[in-house]
Amino acid sequence: MTKADLILYNGKIHTVDEENPAANAVAVKDGKFIAVGSNSQLMEYTGAATRLIDLNGKRVVPGINDSHTHLIRGGLNYNLELRWDGVPSLADALRMLKEQVDRTPSPQWVRVVGGWTEFQFAEKRMPTLDEINAIAPDTPVFILHLYDRALLNRAALKAVGYTKDTQAPPGGFIQKDSKGEPTGLIIATPNAMILYSTLAKGPKLPYEQQMNSTRHFMKELNRFGITSVIDAGGGFQNYPDDYKIVDELHQKEQLTVRIAYNLFTQRPKQEHEDFENWIKTVKLHQGDEMYRHNGAGEMLVFSAADFEDFLEPRPDLPENMEAELEKVIRLLVENRWPFRLHATYDESIGRFLDVFEKVNRDIPFGDLHWIIDHAETITEKNIERVKSLGGGIAIQSRMAYQGEYFTDRYGADQAQHTPPVKRMLDMQVPVGGGSDATRVSSYNPWVSLYWLTAGKTVGGLRLYNENSRLSRETALNLYTKGSAWFSSEQDKKGTIKVGMLADLTVLDRDYFTVNDEEIKNIEADLTIVGGKIVYAKGDFSSFSPPPIPILPDWSPTLIYNGYYPGSNNLGTSAVNIKATKKDVVKNEQHLLLSRIHQCAGSCDVHGHNHNVARKSDIPLNNFTAFWGALGCSCFAF
Repeated sequence: MTKADLILYNGKIHTVDEENPAANAVAVKDGKFIAVGSNSQLMEYTGAATRLIDLNGKRVVPGINDSHTHLIRGGLNYNLELRWDGVPSLADALRMLKEQVDRTPSPQWVRVVGGWTEFQFAEKRMPTLDEINAIAPDTPVFILHLYDRALLNRAALKAVGYTKDTQAPPGGFIQKDSKGEPTGLIIATPNAMILYSTLAKGPKLPYEQQMNSTRHFMKELNRFGITSVIDAGGGFQNYPDDYKIVDELHQKEQLTVRIAYNLFTQRPKQEHEDFENWIKTVKLHQGDEMYRHNGAGEMLVFSAADFEDFLEPRPDLPENMEAELEKVIRLLVENRWPFRLHATYDESIGRFLDVFEKVNRDIPFGDLHWIIDHAETITEKNIERVKSLGGGIAIQSRMAYQGEYFTDRYGADQAQHTPPVKRMLDMQVPVGGGSDATRVSSYNPWVSLYWLTAGKTVGGLRLYNENSRLSRETALNLYTKGSAWFSSEQDKKGTIKVGMLADLTVLDRDYFTVNDEEIKNIEADLTIVGGKIVYAKGDFSSFSPPPIPILPDWSPTLIYNGYYPGSNNLGTSAVNIKATKKDVVKNEQHLLLSRIHQCAGSCDVHGHNHNVARKSDIPLNNFTAFWGALGCSCFAF
């Protein structure tokens, strides 16, 4: 009998395999599952070199697969960015900003780039320009909120060269005061190009630090059980230059997340030439199971971009869109390249489908995998049209962050079906789950699963009723087996089954039994990719890979490390050896504050309403002061 490299036993394993839905143990050999079953059955695969790991009754699920994210771009910048993902109050966010301003050397910026919404804060508001300028009079600060606006302090306005004479690009707006000077607020109306282009003016990390940054971002994804992603390209993400980092990490066998990447057009009015050149130089699906090409998109032609800024009216796409899109679609289908297309509104989707059906009459799509991305307002009629052409729909948790804006504009009844996932599944259209991280939603998949199953935004607004919410099992299927279809790998990943890639995650709490609000707090205790442990904490910390130093030594990742509270609370081993004593002390203070003030509702210690304390003038972040010494500031109430 073949002996396993690794056996995990004594667990509660949800396999997402209809023929064998639950198990206690799995055996892995050469990166694949070779047995799935009971503890006694699997022990037969034990050999002299087999590593045995007791799961202690923990919940195990297949590795999470984000079918639409932006890992490559996010990795290049992760160590530059102060993440507000999950931060419970604006007071905490501004404290973090002040600490990072104090640590950031000139001419670098402090950047908060996506993954948060004003509704997650106890105060339910954005920071003001006055607050940001008071915190950072000299250090440039750029704060991006979704794809609707950005806040720049005076130092950032100077750094990017915005003056009273600066004109906004079409679809963008630069707010100016009574004297004609820029205030620091820039708005997508609704074209987000003004946001992308302004952010692109900031300093970049040098090559080696971009490699380090990408490794830390992948580790952060592993923290939440993510083992695979499909990278949807992105604005100002150029092929092949911006892919050199992941190429090299792949060659060095340092990738800890499987990446299938789509190529995003880069030159307006020259989109056909972009794809024509890539078809000649990039072999479809070139690469291997860790890093491979996946086709075209999510941007195919610039005229087809229907930006999802729900603070603004729905954009009408230009009349020339169909002609430009048809030219590219014909090229892709002729060469059997899978493609995906950003499409928020049903009105846009209908026009796109007109083009697809026209091309299909001449060049049948057949079994070509093609994708509509987002589809918040797609109707049943257009779902049926997607199905008839053999397409799939990739949905993301954007409404978890923008549901309040959508509801204000279109009403609660319309918001009930944004997107209509249950109807898609009833009509047997392939559906994959994703985030659209990092500049809109957070990369945390458990927030996405909370949104789908509890039916709420991160701000607590109830969007969906019983008829539109998903069961926890169905929602998880979208982020595992469902997403695999979108990279044509449904026969390789997404289930814990003999012969499939050995990707799984051991959760720190049971997704199927915790209350709804606890779903948002789920993390991985152990994440395995191809039978290799890439992340471990808690009871499994002895299996953790060696820590990676954090570069540069002023990086926000050194102190906060991503989603709040950051995983640096696992121990000082994650702290860069170049950190000063002051940095380490500040890190320890931050971690203590995180433990004291991590609740967003009532206080677990005293039973008081923590939001009251957050909105008060009492110094809730000073844990050495009178109220903090008693346990937390809400004790005052």
